[in-house]
Amino acid sequence: MFFLKDIKTGLTRNVTFLGVVSGLTDISSEMLYPVMPIFLTSVLGAPMRVVGLIEGVAEATASFVKILGGLWSDKLKKRKPFMVLGYSLSSVSKPLIALAFTWHFVLFARFIDRVGKGLRTSPRDALVAASADKQYWGKAFGFHRAMDTAGAALGPLVTLFLLSRLGMDYRHIFMIAFVPAALGVLVLALFVKETGDRVEGREVRGEMGFKDDGTLAPRPSPLSPAVPMTTDFKTFVVLYAIFAAGNSSDVFLIMKAKSAGFTTSHVILAYTGYNLLYALFAMPAGWLSDKLGKIKTMAFGFLVFAAVYLGFAAADKGWMIWVLFALYGFYGAFNEGIAKAVVSHLSSSGNRAAAMGYFQGTLGFLTFFASTMAGFLWDKVSPAAPFIAGAGCAFVSMISLVIWTRKRQFTF
Repeated sequence: MFFLKDIKTGLTRNVTFLGVVSGLTDISSEMLYPVMPIFLTSVLGAPMRVVGLIEGVAEATASFVKILGGLWSDKLKKRKPFMVLGYSLSSVSKPLIALAFTWHFVLFARFIDRVGKGLRTSPRDALVAASADKQYWGKAFGFHRAMDTAGAALGPLVTLFLLSRLGMDYRHIFMIAFVPAALGVLVLALFVKETGDRVEGREVRGEMGFKDDGTLAPRPSPLSPAVPMTTDFKTFVVLYAIFAAGNSSDVFLIMKAKSAGFTTSHVILAYTGYNLLYALFAMPAGWLSDKLGKIKTMAFGFLVFAAVYLGFAAADKGWMIWVLFALYGFYGAFNEGIAKAVVSHLSSSGNRAAAMGYFQGTLGFLTFFASTMAGFLWDKVSPAAPFIAGAGCAFVSMISLVIWTRKRQFTF
């Protein structure tokens, strides 16, 4: 009730339009998600190992470029040019896939797409933080995640409609996916403004190249952030990384659903339901984190994740899978957006994009590790093993974050 009364408070013009841009882009990206493996294997004749290679290269590329994009954005003190270039590259990659007649060209197109994602993500998140007052960072990032995830829910539904109702083939779908992506670039170019970061006295001193004690700091290397990262930021990344090491790809949830008897349509509907609930609760969760404390609220999300993963480990009936996917959406709302708000608090205007890049790049590499280990555990131990390991990592990370937060006595 209280959330509904001030739903618009803290959501500036930039935050609103950045959410629209992300929503349109995710409609485009998720239109491809359910059919890309089928296109590669059935149309282009690629083996499954090539599907894994393409996705592995794509995610590793995005993770690395997120770091570079954040560093370059901070050094040039610009956000929008990186975002326009990044979103444009991702838009162009869709029709490129439609023109592919070998899997090598798909790999090239996916590489272009992930370079674009890497370039835009860290500067965009820094711009979200710069466009809202810090007391509303939880809500601002929650709104952005809500719009992003709403697009992720709509994308597969659009593809299902085009396939089942209009009888379109995959290449036409890839071409149509260019439309929402291009609209996102247009909205970004016309309505999002470059915004100077709000700085405090200590932050300005850091940007001038001085340490906290007033002595001159050494000049950073080209691959170092303009302002050094704080110990608190590094600690947060390490403690969050414990969770990320067990947070494998959602493909394992899909595989679990299939093993419980789900059809492909049921899997897509369950995954869409997860995204819709994620989108519905992301902004209220961000608002709640502004009121109760961001790390504390995020730790609750980790507890939900642990419970959901233990549920997936034991689930053997269809109704359990439906319930668990719904709860998984609830966890998502309490995770990524709030984590970005925490990173905003633990960084300064001079290194915020780099901090976002290091944080998200690290998580990207750990997702690759977690998924590799999950596959090994699934094959060599049992299908329940990856979920038990993931729940354990989430619980350890949650306890560690709570203890550290109390020790540091954070007020955000």
